Amino acid sequence: MLKTLKIILITGILLGLGYYLSVRYVQQIPLNLSADIHTVAPGSSALRLCRQWQQQALVSESQCLMLRLYLKLHPEDAAVQQGVYRIANEQTLLQVLALFRSGKEAQFALTLIEGETLQQSLARLQQAEYLQQDITNAEQVLHLLQWPEDWGPAPQHGEALLYPDTYYYTANSSAAELVKRAQQTLLSELDTAWQQRDIDVPLQNRYQLLILASIIEKESSYPPEKTLVASVFANRLRKNMRLQTDPSVIYGIADFNGNITRADLNNPHPYNTYRHRGLPPGPISLVGRPSLLAAAQPAETELYYFVSKGDGTHQFSATLEQHNAAVRKYILEAKP
Repeated sequence: MLKTLKIILITGILLGLGYYLSVRYVQQIPLNLSADIHTVAPGSSALRLCRQWQQQALVSESQCLMLRLYLKLHPEDAAVQQGVYRIANEQTLLQVLALFRSGKEAQFALTLIEGETLQQSLARLQQAEYLQQDITNAEQVLHLLQWPEDWGPAPQHGEALLYPDTYYYTANSSAAELVKRAQQTLLSELDTAWQQRDIDVPLQNRYQLLILASIIEKESSYPPEKTLVASVFANRLRKNMRLQTDPSVIYGIADFNGNITRADLNNPHPYNTYRHRGLPPGPISLVGRPSLLAAAQPAETELYYFVSKGDGTHQFSATLEQHNAAVRKYILEAKP
C-alpha cells in the first residue's frame, strides 16, 4: 500500500513538473514579426496562426506542437478576434496571441489642421492609412452635415465644416465616419463660441461667426493677437467699411501663384473683400477654438488697420496715416 502511494506521489510530481516545464516553454517562445502591423483574418485561431508563422520560419513545428498541447489545457486561449493589430517589439508567442484575443485593435490617427482649406483636409483624408475612402469631394462633406434648423439657413458649401483636431480610428473605418465626428465637434465648438459672444458683436448668426473666425485664422497664427485682429474686422463691419483682407481674396482665386497683385485685388469674385463690403459669402479655412472665441469676443479697441511685421506678428493702427507709416516701415523699407 505504501509503495503504491509512493508511485502515485512520484507520478503526480513528475506530471506536475512536466506541466510546469511545458507551460514555461510555451510562455517563452519568441515571435518576431517583420511588421509592426498585423491583420488577423476572419476564421483565424491561435493554432492556425502558429502554422502560418511556421511556414514563414518564425516558429518551429515543435513549438506549434507545444502550443497545441498548451491549448488543450487552456482552451479559452485558442480563440482570436479578427482585426488589425499593432505589435510591440520583442513579444512572445503567447503575448501576441493574447493581444489578438483581446480585440484591442491598432489605433490610427488623422490630423486636420486649422488654417487649411477643405480641399487640403480631403487630401489628408485620402492619404490616411487603413481607412475606407468613401468621401472624395466637398459636396459629400456638405451632404453629411446635420446643421440645426434653428441656426438659420444651412451652409451651401462644405468649407470649414470640419473641426481641426486629431481623430483616432481603427482599420477599415470609413472616411464618412471621421467626417461626421469632425462636423459634430465643429458644431459643438461653434455653438459654444456663439453662446459666449459679446452682445454687440456685429454678427447675425453662427455661420457669420464661422466666416469671420476663418478670416482671423488665416490672418494671424499668433494667439495673443487674434482678439485684436477680430477687433479690426468688427470695427470695420460696424462702420460698413470693406474688410480688405488678403486671405479672402486669395481664397477666391483659382490656382493662386503665391503673389497677390493689383489685378487680384480688382478681381470681382465674391470673396474679394477689397471690392465687396461685409463678410464674404462663406468661410475660407478650417477654424480652431481660439479664432472662434476671438470672433465672438473681439477686443474693445479703436483699431481699423494692421500690417505684418514679417515675424509672425502685426502692427495695428487706429488711423490710415498710422497704417501707411507702418506699411512703409515693415513692407516698403524692408524690401531688399
